[in-house]
Amino acid sequence: MPTPDPASTVLAAERAHLAASREALRRMRAESEDWQGAVGGNSVSTQYLRQMLFRRMAELEVDPDIPLFFGRLEYARAAGAEADEVFHIGRRHVSGEAGGEPLVMDWRAPMSLPFYRARPAEPMGCSLRRRFGFQHGELTAFEDEPLAGAPAGDEHVSDILRSEIERPRTGPMRDIVATIQPDQDVLVRTDLATSLAIQGAPGTGKTAVGLHRAAWLLYQFREQLSRAGVLVIGPNRSFLGYIADVLPALGEIDAAHDTIESLVSRATGLTPRGTDSPAVAVLKGDARMAEVCRRAVWGHVSEPASMLVVPIGHRQWRVPVPAVASAVAALVERGVRYEAGRQLLPQRLAHLVLLRMEAAGETTDDRVQDRVARTAVVKQLAAACWPKLDAVKLAHRLLTDPAFLAGCADGVLNDEEQRLLQSGGRARTPGAMRWTLADLVLVDELGDLLERTGSLGHVIVDEAQDLSAMQLRAVGRRASTGSVTLLGDLAQATTPWASRDWASALRHVGHPGATLSELVEGFRVPGEVLDYAARLLPSIAPGLRAPYAIRHDRGLLTVHREADPLAPVVAQCREALEVEGTVGLIVPDDLVAEAAGVLDRAGLEHHHVEDEVRGLHRLDLVPATLAKGLEFDHVVLVEPARIVAGEPDRETGLRRLYVCLTRAVMSLRIVHADDLPPELG
Repeated sequence: MPTPDPASTVLAAERAHLAASREALRRMRAESEDWQGAVGGNSVSTQYLRQMLFRRMAELEVDPDIPLFFGRLEYARAAGAEADEVFHIGRRHVSGEAGGEPLVMDWRAPMSLPFYRARPAEPMGCSLRRRFGFQHGELTAFEDEPLAGAPAGDEHVSDILRSEIERPRTGPMRDIVATIQPDQDVLVRTDLATSLAIQGAPGTGKTAVGLHRAAWLLYQFREQLSRAGVLVIGPNRSFLGYIADVLPALGEIDAAHDTIESLVSRATGLTPRGTDSPAVAVLKGDARMAEVCRRAVWGHVSEPASMLVVPIGHRQWRVPVPAVASAVAALVERGVRYEAGRQLLPQRLAHLVLLRMEAAGETTDDRVQDRVARTAVVKQLAAACWPKLDAVKLAHRLLTDPAFLAGCADGVLNDEEQRLLQSGGRARTPGAMRWTLADLVLVDELGDLLERTGSLGHVIVDEAQDLSAMQLRAVGRRASTGSVTLLGDLAQATTPWASRDWASALRHVGHPGATLSELVEGFRVPGEVLDYAARLLPSIAPGLRAPYAIRHDRGLLTVHREADPLAPVVAQCREALEVEGTVGLIVPDDLVAEAAGVLDRAGLEHHHVEDEVRGLHRLDLVPATLAKGLEFDHVVLVEPARIVAGEPDRETGLRRLYVCLTRAVMSLRIVHADDLPPELG
């Protein structure tokens, strides 16, 4: 009888464990499926119980093509562990039937930490780390890495890990739990109370780190964040669609997703209908506008024109002007929101009346004070000193009334800036305004001055470098009692109002003490492509460290000059489609319609990233301005010089080009008719 192959024996055992884990997960989900029939002690507890079970069922939804576990740890007393134990590491916890012993340990659990950080020099109580290879959800291979007893300088290079990192992508972004690197894991597991700014070069996984941080926080601080909430803010709807499946794949459905536009639109009840020129948008996004808004609100508080006289019975009680003015000033100094102060002022004035009544020997109590506060004379004087305001009307006045703006902006904006701010026209009413996104951010600022914006537990912002100071303030007030994670790359700043450094961005978002980390190891973008794109860095971000690729495969880069840059596009796309993976055809915005026509005439089915509904096609047509945050296995990039020229200034254009050049995971094909930007020479 032939001797059994040890590797085959191990594979058979691990496949049996996978089958048992899938059956256990199926059982766990089945237990939650009867959520509609659950009954609590009363209607409120019944509703709560049903919601909890429904959420539990949703969290246990499983894609059969996604493996339940991707690794295994062997804890050993000889390596310093408390006991000899074996744990399989996966995307979520799966309990066995007998005694609830874990068949799969959630990657976020403390016992899973060595899978990401253990090394021979520091085995963290583990003797062995095993990685698994999968195809379509089926276990196909394994790879063992000895930890305890291995030479300290002998760092194992995992072929399975490398192949997983370099594996072609199809469809939306997926999780990276099987490939998280030690420096990424440190950021992912940062405590909830700590705010982060992560400067990440292309392909370093900063977006994935941010999303996995959200998943880890929701696991580690479940009770707190289920009340306070987690919000992920992306640059556009296409990007949010691209990342939408990551957290649900990790069993997390509690995080909300927004763009700045959808966030402030919902908060203000307005929809952007207009577009600002770059100069106007820069001004509206300037941090100085916060002071203009503050004056626009608090400038309405005034001292009384006359004393307060309150008739009660046969007597009139008088409160002199200085006493009323002092009550108003005391409320302002308390730092309350404007609307809270407006509600409090009648009670403060009534209290002054009661003090005079008590001094005269009258008997008073809280009911008397409430009656006095509701008298017409008290309400009229309070309204005169502290009138009711509306954020939308205030913003309309700031943007259309020169005299009002001059009073609010004196010493803050010069005359030319004030004229520029109101250059959008003189709409007679707020309803007639063609509101822009920058306008809505101002309305949001004014709204917060009137009534405090609710704070979430944690807010994650991707492409944060592209936000203006006022947009960052809008983000920050959603995390005034929570924490933030800002993700971005200063070299990819493509708005005229973008941040130039992380210190100022963190100051504007209200978390100046946040920890700044930098990721420069490129896991996704191939070396040849990354090196080519890095030629732009001295011109667009001279202070940043150049990224470097750690991939074994350096990728494919070709540059073709043609009389008509769209002529070879079909052939280039067909060539890219012959191999596995997604294909992105990135073109200047003004060539999108023409490029779509070329693809249609050639019979090449494709998806336009601006479309609401994503198709099943492997080929995406991408306007250059929407390429940020996306990645494709193969990229065909048309007319780099025209992409640069499409921006308001050359520096922004070169940054836009840097973004487009770094979307490729396997190959980049550049097609151009105009001379390439000299910075690429």
